Amino acid sequence: MFVCRLKMDLVPLEFSPETMGILFKKSKKNYDMSEYQSSAVILPSAQKEISTRKKPWRALVAYWILGLCNNYGYVVMLTAAGDIIGESEGSKSKERNCTYMSTGAILLADIIPSLLIKLFAPFFPFFVNLRVALCVLFSSVGFILVAFSQSMTMSLLGVIATSFCSGLGEVTYLQYSSFFDRNVVSTWSSGTGGAGVIGALSYSILQQLGLKTTLLVMLLVPGLMAVTFFIILPTPEVRDDDDLNVQNHVNSEEIKNPKKALVKKFRQVPSLFKYMIPFGLVYFLEYYINQGTFELINFDNTFLKPSDQYRWLQVVYQVGVFLSRSSVNFFHIKHIWLMSVLQAVNVVIFTTEVIYYYVPYFWIMVVLTLWEGLLGGAAYVNTFYRISTEVREEKKQFSMAITSFADTIGITLAGIVAIYAHNAICSLPMPQR
Repeated sequence: MFVCRLKMDLVPLEFSPETMGILFKKSKKNYDMSEYQSSAVILPSAQKEISTRKKPWRALVAYWILGLCNNYGYVVMLTAAGDIIGESEGSKSKERNCTYMSTGAILLADIIPSLLIKLFAPFFPFFVNLRVALCVLFSSVGFILVAFSQSMTMSLLGVIATSFCSGLGEVTYLQYSSFFDRNVVSTWSSGTGGAGVIGALSYSILQQLGLKTTLLVMLLVPGLMAVTFFIILPTPEVRDDDDLNVQNHVNSEEIKNPKKALVKKFRQVPSLFKYMIPFGLVYFLEYYINQGTFELINFDNTFLKPSDQYRWLQVVYQVGVFLSRSSVNFFHIKHIWLMSVLQAVNVVIFTTEVIYYYVPYFWIMVVLTLWEGLLGGAAYVNTFYRISTEVREEKKQFSMAITSFADTIGITLAGIVAIYAHNAICSLPMPQR
């Protein structure tokens, strides 16, 4: 019996000896055939469904919207971090205009649940409908908790719920992308970049209505996620190149022999380090900048207040991320480590600026922030695009899922370092600009 998953549903397909081998008989790819000797086949009635998709636009558009919805809450919480911290009773620095509770604390609440989800979810059977339903639920709960928060603890619980949605959504949609044309990775990445721009910009504009009203309006986003996945996104079709058959077989094997599948996954992880290490390093460096230094950037010769400067730097950063995450169909960058080196240079510039205040104009920092976002977005989209083109089909689902753990561990470490760096700089005497 062969189990074929179309979204969450498990559909048993019978087979006969006459049709055995169809899954890989015509495949032009170099699969490891020993792993599929017991593969089932498609019924003649199912063979009628085999076709190259002439209209992939639905999947491409749906993945862009899913990327937008999945990262929207995460971005909003980081953009609102200064306001959330400002409403708490954190101790103020006597030397500078800053609070000893860094926005890095919000970052940790916004990323640690995602870290745990991304660490464990790839090793469990892939029930996509259940995962998406949980994403919609937790995203809604996150917005509601922060909107009606009466304490820092309640706010952090809301941020944690949003983080759960973001982490589970990313690992789920990247796994599920293996069932579609590989260009959905490009539109997904662009959508997540769009979430940065739209999320940061919409919050910066709507916050004039107040934190509560703004977050309640944003409940439209998890609703849009549900509509996009369950209605707009098409059901994966059987394709001539047999990629879908491979993914269905991988999922059915996980259910029939979970122990063997788990061992295979653990053995595969070291081969992915070439993607994960430079990818995670880029995100460690850029989130140290965002949560360790942005709040300390303070220019008097601009019309923006210090709190507004933080919010708009977040917007500019997300614009850079969006532009570069949308670039993979125009050019590819294979050497991800190069972005790590350039991001390290940015760390030096931003850290020394908030210590010594030597940059004369706020707009120079705006340009540097845009450049920082371009590097981070390019690392993200090119890492997953390389996996979609370089990793063998039967290993692609897990590779996509576990590699997403790399940026999360980088962000988590950045949040911890940012708290200590922020507090140390906060205690330094105010320099003269």
